[in-house]
Amino acid sequence: MSDFPSSWRLHNAARWVKAGGVIAYPTEAVFGLGCDPGNRAAVTRLLAIKERRVEKGLILVASDWHQLAHWLEDIPAALRQRLDRSWPGPVTWLIPAAKSCPAWLRGKHAKLAVRITDHALVRQLCRLLDSAIVSTSANRSGQRPARSLLEVRLQFGQQIDFILPGPLGTLAGPTEIRDLESGRVIRKQAG
Repeated sequence: MSDFPSSWRLHNAARWVKAGGVIAYPTEAVFGLGCDPGNRAAVTRLLAIKERRVEKGLILVASDWHQLAHWLEDIPAALRQRLDRSWPGPVTWLIPAAKSCPAWLRGKHAKLAVRITDHALVRQLCRLLDSAIVSTSANRSGQRPARSLLEVRLQFGQQIDFILPGPLGTLAGPTEIRDLESGRVIRKQAG
């Protein structure tokens, strides 16, 4: 079997997300859990499965800017250039959230963590959905993130609706997180 999933698997993952399901999928370094960020019930279920407190907030990944823009405040051109120099790529940015951005995504924070990914499979999924998706590591809070389909199955069993197979990216650990306004590194990328 090829490392890259067939078209029907990708379309099936998109169907589950659109229907309010929770999926697992490969990202730049580990498998992630994802769902429709606009579906409160799906996000609440994902948080329960992961045993993650809503106050911590989540990351959204997308294939292009328009999939993120409505979740965020308008940003000045100079800061937009900072984003454009790092995207698509493995940098997650903290950007002021739009007033309409729900707490179930941003947690207790005024900023939302977002990334335009360079992972080909995730980009295809977001294009199919024409939407960003939630992206949090596939693990129970405090445990090691899953790096294989088997690890996803062992940790979550039937709690998730679909696992999208595919290759992980080349990163050794989670993506770097930076604050857009200050440029400060919040989480360094694992080497």
